[in-house]
Amino acid sequence: MISLQHYLALGAILFAIGVVGVLTRRNAILILMAIELMLNGVNITLIAFARHAGNLTGQIFVLFIITVAAAEAAVGLALVIALFRGRDTLNVDEIHLLKW
Repeated sequence: MISLQHYLALGAILFAIGVVGVLTRRNAILILMAIELMLNGVNITLIAFARHAGNLTGQIFVLFIITVAAAEAAVGLALVIALFRGRDTLNVDEIHLLKW
């Protein structure tokens, strides 16, 4: 049977892969995907704790996180498209919009 530790390990692995993706990637779309992966790792952890505790609090938080992640993905993708149209690149090192 799959125990709580298995779910926590899976959530930690997904979160760690997301952190590595955010820190090493230079493409804006891949960074957004890594952030989504981190949020999914947190979601798995919250659902595992909610199931272990026998209440629905973690699952309610997961629904809010999924809603925020969907909004973040929509706004983030719109910003990436606007940056690409203006700069013709998705490399975050080459985007200097806020510098003097």
